[in-house]
Amino acid sequence: MSGWDDLYPLSMLPTWVPGAAAGIVSLHLIQKLLFPYFWADLRYLLKVLLYGLRVEMYQLQGRIVTVLDKFVKLAEKQPHKPFLIYEGKVHTYRDVDRRSNRIAQAFLHHGALKKGDTVALLMGNEPDFIHVWFGLAKLGCVVAFLNFNVRSRSLLHCVSSCEPKILVVGADLLGTLEEILPNLQKDVSVWIMTKDCTFPSVHTLLDKIEAASEDPVPVNQHSANNLKASVLYIFTSGTTGLPKAAVISHMQVLKGAAGLWAFGATAEDIIYITLPLYHSAASLLGIGGCIELGATCVLKKKFSASQFWSDCKKYNVTVIQYIGELCRYLCSQPVVSGTKMMAIHL
Repeated sequence: MSGWDDLYPLSMLPTWVPGAAAGIVSLHLIQKLLFPYFWADLRYLLKVLLYGLRVEMYQLQGRIVTVLDKFVKLAEKQPHKPFLIYEGKVHTYRDVDRRSNRIAQAFLHHGALKKGDTVALLMGNEPDFIHVWFGLAKLGCVVAFLNFNVRSRSLLHCVSSCEPKILVVGADLLGTLEEILPNLQKDVSVWIMTKDCTFPSVHTLLDKIEAASEDPVPVNQHSANNLKASVLYIFTSGTTGLPKAAVISHMQVLKGAAGLWAFGATAEDIIYITLPLYHSAASLLGIGGCIELGATCVLKKKFSASQFWSDCKKYNVTVIQYIGELCRYLCSQPVVSGTKMMAIHL
């Protein structure tokens, strides 16, 4: 009788319970077999949805916080933490904040720009790309990232299509400027990142930056009233015709900057960026992603397959970006004696 008594509670269960239990177990096994990443994907989706909802709620409450605002707060909170590492030199959050202030002050002092103006930026991967970008953003300007691989007619088309008041050119791209200068619109003021210049009617910027104040410009210069306002123009490659400008809003910058965070990166990570900063992957997901995390970025002048892993080892890189064929180039490299594969997030 004792054995029957032990089984008696089971006999009292509704007849559908064993079937339901078997169904749940079957679904679990099918999910594990056919959709092994279902719960991880669901957690990621909920994380992204909650982030978007939080941003929308802030906007409805009048609490508009842009990526630039987040960077300025980080410069106050962790001023001595490395933000950029470029060719071995460390630029802290405070360093980048102060130099971008100088650039904003230089343009403000010379009365060259006002809130809402568009500025075209033709520079390669270097810290001053980010300094100029942030400095112009602090003035409330819309910045157009120009692809430095585009030349002559296509480049002139990019400049004219975004109708900039100013074109800022890096010191290593003066040859490109010389090609387009005769045909550049006369109402576009050209500023180059040097202390002296042989081009007629072209302004130097480096000397003015060094003479400018590090004081922050008034917050109302760049305060945003609407997250849907345009802040960047990022151009297509032009493989199917002339390049076209994608208009990027504050909201899109925030969403792009949240990508590394959404995939699990943290403030302790060191992100390696070899992609061109005129590309949204490097600028929005990479630099913006570092700001969202409060992390450190190792910036490379240009992608080098032969130096890639040695750079990762040298700077203790934990996160890398890749698009297109980058991984194939890396896999095609010969094995270097003494180098071990590291655990890095892609």
